Amino acid sequence: MKITEIRASGKWLIAGAAAFAGFAMQPAQAAETPLPPPGPQLTYADITDLADAATMVVKARIRTQRTLPPELSPGLRPGWVRLLIQADTEALITGRQAIGESLRYLVDVPLDAKGKPAKLRKQSFIIFAFPVPGHPGDLQLIDVDSQFPADPALEARVREVLTQLASPDVPPVVTGVGEALAVQGNLSGESETQVFLRTKTDAPVSLNVVRRPNMQPEWGVSWTELVDQSAQPPREGTLEWYRLACFLPADVPYDAILSRDGESRALATADYRYVLEQLGRCSRTRGGPPKFPNPR
Repeated sequence: MKITEIRASGKWLIAGAAAFAGFAMQPAQAAETPLPPPGPQLTYADITDLADAATMVVKARIRTQRTLPPELSPGLRPGWVRLLIQADTEALITGRQAIGESLRYLVDVPLDAKGKPAKLRKQSFIIFAFPVPGHPGDLQLIDVDSQFPADPALEARVREVLTQLASPDVPPVVTGVGEALAVQGNLSGESETQVFLRTKTDAPVSLNVVRRPNMQPEWGVSWTELVDQSAQPPREGTLEWYRLACFLPADVPYDAILSRDGESRALATADYRYVLEQLGRCSRTRGGPPKFPNPR
């Protein structure tokens, strides 16, 4: 029997082609129920998590849905069900590969109060996904539930984030703190702290905090090898802000602080925490970046 493979929940689901076709080709039920109430609105961090992980973002209109049995739904959350979706492509919002008019993918959806999934037929969704190698028209969602009802506001926000990610001067992914150094000035209350960050590509990023007597601390971030005291803080809701607010650790690792005396070490720690306070909370409704590996 020919084997068809579909990626879902981090595992390969193996099914006979005939059985798979049985799910895909049954006629859709005529009765339709409204979608369940929407969950919390996606935040800037949610959208950027998804857009940064996906190799394609697609707007699609669902044609049919079929519920997979439990044996083909490993890792399913309680109160959810896994659906096999067939959809028509409405737009390829971003992606380097051509895409056909017809799509197929698996998605997890919550059950309603009656223990039934919502009827998604004729609904349009924005999908964050990867293509499945060797299976044209098949997609793997970057997370088991990474499809969202399409509306103009969400589509505009997604396109804005994708534009930022496609910028030639896109800021690097921050992975941690490399070194931190606090130096006290000649006047009481005068100091400067520099925090050098680690990045995925080893590109230079540094934080700079300057304190002057009887003034509020001033801080900024430099995205070059030059440590510039005139560097400015990133604006919230930008990719620069996201790279810092959503990925910096809660504290400077003890071994990263180069200052040896206790007062300078305490100052480096305090200035780093001041930066985190100024950045503000990285609000997410989905818990963090998708867990599936990016095949790029």
